[in-house]
Amino acid sequence: MTSSQAFNRSMRIFIPFILMLAILLLPHMEAAAQTRTESTDSALRLKWFQEHMAMKGTSIFKDLKWRSLGPDIISGRCTDIAVPRGEKHIIYVGSASGGLWKTVNSGITWEPIMEDFPTGSIGDIAVAPTNPDIVWVGTGEANIFRSSVAGIGIYKSTDAGKTWQHMGLADTYTIGRIVIHPTNPDIVYVAASGHEWTYNKERGVFKTTDGGATWEKIFFISEKIGAWDLVMDPENTTTLYVSMWNRIRRAWSDPVPSPGDGIFKTTDSGQNWEQLTQGLPDMKLTGRIGIDISRSNPSVLYAFIDNHNPGRLPRKGERDPYGRLRTGRVLIGSEVYRSADKGETWKKVSPNMDGWGGTYGWVFGQIRVDPNHEDTIYIMALGLSKSTDGGKSYQTLSYPELHGDHHGLWICPDDSDYLINANDGGVNISYDGGETWRDFHRNMNLVQFYNVSYDMEKPFNVYGSVQDHPTFRVNISHGLPRKRGEQRLITRWEVAPGGEETYVAIDPANPHIIYSASKSQTDRLSRSEYKPGLNGKWIRTKTNPKAKEGEPRLRTKWLVPIIISPHNHKVVYYGMQYLFRSEDMGETWERISPDMSYQDPDMVGENQYAIPHQCLTTISESPLQYGFIYTGTDDGKVHVTKNGGKDWTDISGGLPYNKTVSRITASKYNKETVYLTLNGRKDDDFTDYIYKSTDCGETWVDISGNIPGGPVNVIREDPTDKDILYLGTDLGVYVTIDSGNIWHVLANGLPTCYVWDLIVHPRDMTLVIATHGRGMYVIDDITPIQKQENSPE
Repeated sequence: MTSSQAFNRSMRIFIPFILMLAILLLPHMEAAAQTRTESTDSALRLKWFQEHMAMKGTSIFKDLKWRSLGPDIISGRCTDIAVPRGEKHIIYVGSASGGLWKTVNSGITWEPIMEDFPTGSIGDIAVAPTNPDIVWVGTGEANIFRSSVAGIGIYKSTDAGKTWQHMGLADTYTIGRIVIHPTNPDIVYVAASGHEWTYNKERGVFKTTDGGATWEKIFFISEKIGAWDLVMDPENTTTLYVSMWNRIRRAWSDPVPSPGDGIFKTTDSGQNWEQLTQGLPDMKLTGRIGIDISRSNPSVLYAFIDNHNPGRLPRKGERDPYGRLRTGRVLIGSEVYRSADKGETWKKVSPNMDGWGGTYGWVFGQIRVDPNHEDTIYIMALGLSKSTDGGKSYQTLSYPELHGDHHGLWICPDDSDYLINANDGGVNISYDGGETWRDFHRNMNLVQFYNVSYDMEKPFNVYGSVQDHPTFRVNISHGLPRKRGEQRLITRWEVAPGGEETYVAIDPANPHIIYSASKSQTDRLSRSEYKPGLNGKWIRTKTNPKAKEGEPRLRTKWLVPIIISPHNHKVVYYGMQYLFRSEDMGETWERISPDMSYQDPDMVGENQYAIPHQCLTTISESPLQYGFIYTGTDDGKVHVTKNGGKDWTDISGGLPYNKTVSRITASKYNKETVYLTLNGRKDDDFTDYIYKSTDCGETWVDISGNIPGGPVNVIREDPTDKDILYLGTDLGVYVTIDSGNIWHVLANGLPTCYVWDLIVHPRDMTLVIATHGRGMYVIDDITPIQKQENSPE
């Protein structure tokens, strides 16, 4: 055989092998290609917002008005506080998703002053020391939360918040700190922490010397590492310190420490930077770092470090704050370091702070030094703690209505006893150094609802779970005059069974029976029955499905989907990675599906960083046929069964890959019709994904029409008209009267807000929305929509 013949023979064998290998790998190659998601261009987001605002002015329903339903007994997560120099009564407060608020009378009254903006998420606020009318607001909460939403850059006001101008940095998405030069208000530094979910270049430290007309990036490490905290030496304004942080997370994993974290210093206004390391822990295994400088002695700095280096061995049976069994060494966690020589050397000063911040170092991590006493510091974590001996010992500050989870603290430079704190419950003020506190829960409706459900009482009640609060309920007539002969069992907002992390399913045959979940990893689901005769007590029964011996551990989303069958009020469906069904009100459970996700091993978190993922997010049973069920997952899988789970069909084909299925709604008018919304928030993707199928999901049609962007959270049918659909997005509420060809904004009386759920009461024709940041709103009568002729705007 010649060499040429040998070569040809080997190629005849080799080429088919390569082709066969390519065919085998093709699905994986396609999936890998699909996962490479580009985040939405920030300029497009701004354009979409302008289109939304234009639609408000031309909407055929612009006279249909919303009414705020509250709550008026709690508030919501706040992120930062700013007070003009020399002032005590004027206060600016930034919220996580409810915009910017201001008081001019120490909190007696509050006013929202950034209501119609592309984002309601505030990262940081700064007031120019030389001109109290100049206010800078960095948008995008820099804390990492499961419900964090993106910002859109930085805004500036020159009239104390009456008007605002967008000053750029739109692609930063989150801003941790703004520092204004003490004598020249045109010089501003910004610590941009960057995208939460995707890599991007617009992160690091930025500087302007012309009041924001132009920006220069003066410190940048990588597209993954953001600038988190930033302080300036009050005696030498060319010296600044910044903490840098690997701030990327995944849908299945909290941030994992990586090289590049640390504290850096410049002495020439940002031209050159050096990392400070002497005395600090191994920065390859640290997370978020909060820093502050003593105004009374600028040689003194403190660092509050989330140390992920391994510490002690776990105790037998010990679980972490998520309820997971600890299997390896426990992370060291929170530590406080002090420098007395402008950061050249550091010394750990804190005692053992095991568990101080739970496993939530990426959520908290701020520190403040009393401007008048270098040894008095405050650290913010699950609790607010104070040290008066330079960080050696701590007193946890507590008081009724002082909420947990602390994110911001302002200390009056003229009176160290005057404190203003921002936390998950809102804003609190102390006049005695933290011994006692005022709250403003009834003055600032910043409540972050995840969802809304209704019962069939007359008048009906609504339920909703709230971020870092329990589930609450109220009568829909709350705030309205009582009608003649009207009976109201519930007269005000009150706590209902369930934690923050649940949907609520209410028995249509008995409004006193509900199903809801709690934080427990083993017994989340409960059936609760309200007993009016027992002084209004709830009797709760645990009803959780259990994994059989040898089966994989059950996993659920933070917001676990629960529905009651529209055909039989005793049948309950519960979504994990499998779909479970109970036919006896939760007494027993049957698994009626396989794992409904992609089961991608690359989308599983590691150890303490893992987040339950590849789980069901939405369930819908056809009102026209028992056992005709649709499901959707957080990784974009959609399935249908027409026989109660005996057979399932994957109907994800033709849909964008790996987007969260935010809602699936089986039509009440046609058994083959189903509606679907997808949400790309965890890809920094703001596309409006809205679909309809008229063949049980075999094919999908885009019905986004003229919707100007998303993300999209929920879609519902009208109870009387098949062509009317209601939609909730991160900008507001839309309605179509022609099956999605043209959409109209419902915005009268409603600020631009995150509408994460909505319901249409089938008897009372009332539309109720749950917003994530501004509480609940209601349109009491939607019959004007139902009567409207089908005409374009």
